Amino acid sequence: MAKQSIFRNIEYIDLGEISYKQAWDLQKEVFDLRVKKEIGDTFFMLEHPNTYTLGKTASKSNLVGDAEFLEKNKISVFEIDRGGDITYHGPGQIVGYPILDLNDWQKDTHKYLRAIEQLIIDTCSDFGIEAGRNEKYTGVWIENRKIAAIGIKVSRWITMHGFAFNVNTDLGLFNGIIPCGINDKKVTSLQKELGRRIEISEVKAKLLKNFKTVFGYNEATNRHEKRILELIEN
Repeated sequence: MAKQSIFRNIEYIDLGEISYKQAWDLQKEVFDLRVKKEIGDTFFMLEHPNTYTLGKTASKSNLVGDAEFLEKNKISVFEIDRGGDITYHGPGQIVGYPILDLNDWQKDTHKYLRAIEQLIIDTCSDFGIEAGRNEKYTGVWIENRKIAAIGIKVSRWITMHGFAFNVNTDLGLFNGIIPCGINDKKVTSLQKELGRRIEISEVKAKLLKNFKTVFGYNEATNRHEKRILELIEN
């Protein structure tokens, strides 16, 4: 799938738990650095506090939780610049933000979306779960249950935003929204499918391994980690 003739590295940084606003601001700054070719392709994995995000095509009617529900569960709400409708982020869910120059891979947003789906499908397979695609909806599914949502932005062929993969997620907090505007499907998580909690670090390791394979990276490095983390502090 990728251009295998070129030796390619991915800068990988685990941000732990970070607020949505901090991560969004960081993405914008790293995007600008990538445009200027001051850094290479970068992949963040992290968790957010309870957050609902509405993409550019989202209907506000899909936010069904009232002010009391939002306050009780300490849920922040953001209208953002990715594609897609409304989704939930929170502890126990791994969020991945790849900032990649598709000029060095394939200049095709549909293939990029399918590759992100494949990343999650392969990771589910590592845990003995058969996941797949839905012909109508973007994301990753186990039968009619959605385990990962995907929403991206591509500008100058450089990507932002990414995926939200339910691992030990509190699925009850999806009750405050109509996830991705789809009201006839359920959401699920690795924990629910396997009947046990999963170590987040274990899932991240498998995601990184599969990410390198799907996108054709040779190594994961962190040589710009200090510079990038300083952007958060500033």
